[in-house]
This record gives sequence, structure tokens and C-alpha cells, in this order.
Amino acid sequence: MAVQSSTRKAQCMVNSIADMNRLGRELVDSGLRSAVAVSAGAQAIAAEATDYGRRTAETGTATFEKLIASNSLDKVIALQAEYARTAYESLVAEGARMNELLADMSRDALKPFESVLYRAR
Repeated sequence: MAVQSSTRKAQCMVNSIADMNRLGRELVDSGLRSAVAVSAGAQAIAAEATDYGRRTAETGTATFEKLIASNSLDKVIALQAEYARTAYESLVAEGARMNELLADMSRDALKPFESVLYRAR
């Protein structure tokens, strides 16, 4: 009896160690997939920020050229008001776009862990 009990305990321990090894491998694999997703998300965010900076610089330069070419104060005020309005709208739209990209990156980074955590329940 004592030998059978010890054998069962040893078998349970071996199974537990094998389960822990499998879980460890799954977590490492999930971590690597998550890192790839974060990297891709960061690249998308950097590309969007670069594009926004380029568009903003182009718009600012074009507006400055129009301001220099203006010959009346009324036209300068109208151009400046239009620039301020479009710059604000562009900033709000870009903020929403960045928020969307960050949410996508977070969701993609956590997705590899869903199956591991679901099975751990």
C-alpha cells in the first residue's frame, strides 16, 4: 500500500512538473507573439505621427506663404482664423486616430495570452 501511494504521489508530481513546463512554454510563446504585436503597433504609431508632422508642416508653410502674400489686414485675420480652425480639427482627428492605434496595439498584444488564461481557469 505504501509503495502504491508513493508511486501515485510521484506520478502526480511528474504530471504537475510536465504541466508547469508546458504552461511555461506557452507563456513564453505568448510573450513573443505579444512583443511582435507591440512592435508592429509601435511602427504604425510612428508612421502615423511622422505623416501627421509632415502634413502639419506643409499646411503651416502654405498658410505662411498666403499670409506673406496678403495685402490686407482683414485677409490676414481670415487666413489665420481658418488656419487655427483647421489645425485644431486636425489635432483632434489625429488624437482620435492615435487613440485607435493604441487600443488596437493593446488588444493585439494581449490576444496571445487569452487562450492560456482561459485554459488556466
